[in-house]
Amino acid sequence: MKNTPELLAPAGNLKKLKFALTYGADAVYCGLPDFSLRYRINQFGFKELKEGIEFAHKLNKKVYITINIFPHKDHLEKLAGHIKELKKIKPDALIISDPGVLAFINEHWPEIELHLSTQANCTNWRSAKFWYDQGVRRVILARETTIEDIKEIRKNAPEVELETFVHGAMCMAYSGRCILSKWFTNRSANLGDCSQPCRWEYNLHLEEAKRPNSFFPIEEDANGTYIMNSKDLCLIEYLKELQEAGIMSFKIEGRAKSISYLGNTIHSYRQAIDNPKADTSKLLKELKKSPYRGFTTGFILGEQSVEHRFETAHQEVEWEFCGEVLEYKDGLAKIKVHNTLKPGNKVEIIVPHEKIISHTIKKLLDKNGNELPEAHGGQTTEIFIPIKQELKPMSLLRRKLK
Repeated sequence: MKNTPELLAPAGNLKKLKFALTYGADAVYCGLPDFSLRYRINQFGFKELKEGIEFAHKLNKKVYITINIFPHKDHLEKLAGHIKELKKIKPDALIISDPGVLAFINEHWPEIELHLSTQANCTNWRSAKFWYDQGVRRVILARETTIEDIKEIRKNAPEVELETFVHGAMCMAYSGRCILSKWFTNRSANLGDCSQPCRWEYNLHLEEAKRPNSFFPIEEDANGTYIMNSKDLCLIEYLKELQEAGIMSFKIEGRAKSISYLGNTIHSYRQAIDNPKADTSKLLKELKKSPYRGFTTGFILGEQSVEHRFETAHQEVEWEFCGEVLEYKDGLAKIKVHNTLKPGNKVEIIVPHEKIISHTIKKLLDKNGNELPEAHGGQTTEIFIPIKQELKPMSLLRRKLK
């Protein structure tokens, strides 16, 4: 592709930030609990953010900080101190959604680049121009936006950078303004503390109007129903069309996801972006080796609704993340175990910026060279695997289950 678009990945903590950038993301987005829409997920303090930004800048990559909650009085009282600390660590941009926060930043930090969060629900060119006139350089489009909408926005607001989500979980309230979590658990999704009730198992019944308390069950399995459980977004087969429509940044969702999910997803999208002739059907198969809820193209193709997964909470997958490479020396790969490994296991090894390696484990060794019958995450957490091919640190192992 000409004018290669940015690949933007999530970072829920410092380790994930480093994995995302190592696997090929051009930039990451992350935040601190008080002002981010992933309150319980973010494991950053200012110290960790500083280290992450320095790590990114050494690679000539970027870090965007989320300040995308819908703040109340208490949050505004903390905002000045928050901005003061962020100035010290020099992020590349801030992601905002609230006009009051925008006005404060324009007054107190006018030189920082501003991106408009998808939570602000921008779906048309007049809205994009409005935000640009307020100092926003980039608009992260609402998930309800179609390719035709994007073309219209690009035509009428060519000065605005456009970003869109291309992969990951979809909120039942698609651009995220959901009240279910606050209603059920008093945890506000719009303040970053969503308890994800749309993923819960529900027992659903009909009540006959003239017979109160007479309930008739609707289809369900042993765990209930999944009536609000959206399938995950996947647009890996439509990146060319999105770029041609005007998108300059492809965004992956998932600050709560594992390093395995990050590595596999970024590895696949990096190939699709860098090689216009890449077989995206094969890359789609790779994406299905990480946990997912089934895939949907969302609204991007002009559909009036998005598919939900009613049968189960997740799609069954045939592979399990089982370990990460810590170092390689003298024909031995030192592995941190995450799930069970045994001699004879067939594994695939995802190596940053390289082809995936298929390998059958012959032996598992402890630090003294003794053979092990098996290894488990949380018990024997570091083992050694003999393998001739040199493996980069941060390479990821997944084991075939069937």
